[in-house]
Amino acid sequence: MKDRKKISILGSTGSIGLQSLDVINLIEDDYQINFLTANTRIDLLAQQVEKYHPIGVAITDEASYWDFKKKYNFDCKVLCGEDGVSEAASFSENDLIIQALVGFSGVRPTLEAISHGIKIALANKETLVSAGKLITEAAARNNVDIIAIDSEHSAILQCLIGENKDSIKKIVLTASGGPFFRTPVEDFINLSVKEALNHPNWQMGNKITIDSATLMNKGFEVIEAHWLFGLNADQIEVIIHPQSIVHSFVHFVDSSVKAQLGLPDMRIPISYALNYPRRLKFDFDELDLTQITTLEFYPPDLQKFRCLDLAYKSLNEGGDAPIVLNAANEIAVKSFLDYQIKFHQISQIIEIALETRQKKSINSIEDINYVDKETRIKTKEIINKLRN
Repeated sequence: MKDRKKISILGSTGSIGLQSLDVINLIEDDYQINFLTANTRIDLLAQQVEKYHPIGVAITDEASYWDFKKKYNFDCKVLCGEDGVSEAASFSENDLIIQALVGFSGVRPTLEAISHGIKIALANKETLVSAGKLITEAAARNNVDIIAIDSEHSAILQCLIGENKDSIKKIVLTASGGPFFRTPVEDFINLSVKEALNHPNWQMGNKITIDSATLMNKGFEVIEAHWLFGLNADQIEVIIHPQSIVHSFVHFVDSSVKAQLGLPDMRIPISYALNYPRRLKFDFDELDLTQITTLEFYPPDLQKFRCLDLAYKSLNEGGDAPIVLNAANEIAVKSFLDYQIKFHQISQIIEIALETRQKKSINSIEDINYVDKETRIKTKEIINKLRN
């Protein structure tokens, strides 16, 4: 019997986690599940335990942890909180973790896994946005590969196979434009949560769907690309491509261009990250360009989608700016989802948080945690003032 790759999935009950398990189901003889982690969706987690028989699970939310312990009696380890997720991530027998956590919560487990020499398949943008320097330096020290699951970064990686970095002129990340690409900016004041969650091409979790609607998701991808590929902000371009067929481009110094195309199916980049650098055969739906009547491309309107502009500015400024960008965005998006603020106020709140912050140099994870915590407190204060 061949050796099975040992894998833990951080965020196994979320969209990427579920699709990762869909891929693993197709090649289950190749994988052994070590740990699965969730936040509050314990019933779904229990179903996964019954099917995959992991060594253990970790549940971030403490109340959900106790509910799980009370309701279920599985023969596996049950860990709690951020410490539990970090323990699952750094488990010595992991060959690979899929890091599909939401928001800033992914930073510590990723660092823990890297410090133990464990390969990362990364679906959590906020980790590199908030701690890109620390993460990439730790990965280099420990000779750990970070393979992005994002369709755009997967596309860039595939286009760069066999290429010299010096031959890159720029990369172009495509964005669907979300549900409001064709909505006039003057109508943003009336947009509802339901409308913002209605993404035209992708099925994702609530937080990332709102980030896609504001284009902050694409701003995070710009910052992520900077750390993954070692490129400057002026070498990373964003264009709107509503059909989500061309996942990204690379322009080379000889004026040639490579692009990676495919149907909008996250299982494709997930399978590539899981098996990198190999490609395995899967019976996913295939792209038929004769059935695609239109491929459109437009420059983004940075006055309309202020979040993308703020992301570029934060990357250029560096230091604590991307940490503030991410933390303020998480609080603002949650407030929007909780019907506390309007859609157009998300970017306003983030901009205020960036402009009024007390700048702090970043040299450690403790510095990152401090800025993140302080920004969340201040952003809530900004929201309270706007509402009163």
